[in-house]
Amino acid sequence: MQTGKLYGLGLGPGDPELLTLKAFRVLRSVPVVAYPMSDGGKCLARSIVAEYLLPEQIEVPMYFPFKLEQSSHPYYDKAAEMLAEHLQAGRDVAVLCEGDPFFYGTFMYIFNRLVDRFPTEVVPGISSVMASAAALGTPLTYRNDVFMVLSGILPAEVLAEKLAVAHAAVILKMGRNFPKVYGVLKQLGLDKRARYIERATSAQQRIVPIDQVDPATVPYFSIIVIPSQWQPNETEI
Repeated sequence: MQTGKLYGLGLGPGDPELLTLKAFRVLRSVPVVAYPMSDGGKCLARSIVAEYLLPEQIEVPMYFPFKLEQSSHPYYDKAAEMLAEHLQAGRDVAVLCEGDPFFYGTFMYIFNRLVDRFPTEVVPGISSVMASAAALGTPLTYRNDVFMVLSGILPAEVLAEKLAVAHAAVILKMGRNFPKVYGVLKQLGLDKRARYIERATSAQQRIVPIDQVDPATVPYFSIIVIPSQWQPNETEI
């Protein structure tokens, strides 16, 4: 018996209209749709495409605690085996992933467990990095800029070391890490350039001057953008 195919579907950062045509086609064609579910039954990925789901599709919530950071964890093992049962039975499975599946995506850990057992295809999605720059109306990089994407979870000294050599950067995973990150930006004199946005492109999108951000209200899905300083001269325009 032929097995089903595993899809990792990048959904984009939150706006349902940013779903690619390919992701939409796959989403509407598979019999099984799986998605992460965090504490309290929250299913952000599902909410992005809820209006596109079909009544006859089998839905498989995969419970992952919100603070789950380890790549080798029994929660991922359990989820992978749930999906393997459907795939072994010949049913195609689409795993929903906010942003892009291979860019800090939960799907990576499912992929690592199943790619050697079942045919797999990844459909890329628009990442929150690109969406945030667009929403803020600021170009990220020019010409030969060194651009970095950093996690706010990193220690302050590591963030300072990396940011000191970057021409432009984006820092993800804020939440309770915001005070630490903001302190590093002020230390390096980057706070005047830095732009803050949360939940980019979603109905809850919010842009706030970084010096007016209340650290107690910063969500995990917020981003700090430090755009390039490059200025064209007349010969380069």
